[in-house]
Amino acid sequence: MKGFLPTLNVDYSLVLFAVALCLLITPAAVSAGMAGVYVVASAAGTEPSTAIKRIKDAAPAADDTGRNARDRDGQTMTPLDQSNDPDDVKVTREIRRALVTDDALSTTAKNIKIITVHGKVILRGPVANAQEKKKIEKTAQQFTKQHVDSQLEVATGH
Repeated sequence: MKGFLPTLNVDYSLVLFAVALCLLITPAAVSAGMAGVYVVASAAGTEPSTAIKRIKDAAPAADDTGRNARDRDGQTMTPLDQSNDPDDVKVTREIRRALVTDDALSTTAKNIKIITVHGKVILRGPVANAQEKKKIEKTAQQFTKQHVDSQLEVATGH
């Protein structure tokens, strides 16, 4: 090991600083998944609990919360209803691939629910605007011979 450390081109003060920061992380912060917040808050001279509260308060509510609650009633199709038939899985996969690779679509549009059962495609979820809705419907129709049941909803201003 003689000569090993001097051959590294490393600023040892940064290494010692990083080690010192790691020692500041409490097991509670690690188990809560907030280790990074704890380190940044400590370095900034802020109480970690205050920093965590600020982050939680600033986080926007999930966009689909109400819709997901509606889905639990068993009256609407969900991704759990997706058929395991290889042809249906292929249709769903091809539609998803087409949406994800389309740079013109919003992230919200790329994350809609696509359910295929016996060749019938059901599209559900929010999209940014009417143009995205039409584009997704047209894309889905390219991969099935049956009618596409579009239940897409144009998001309204927040």
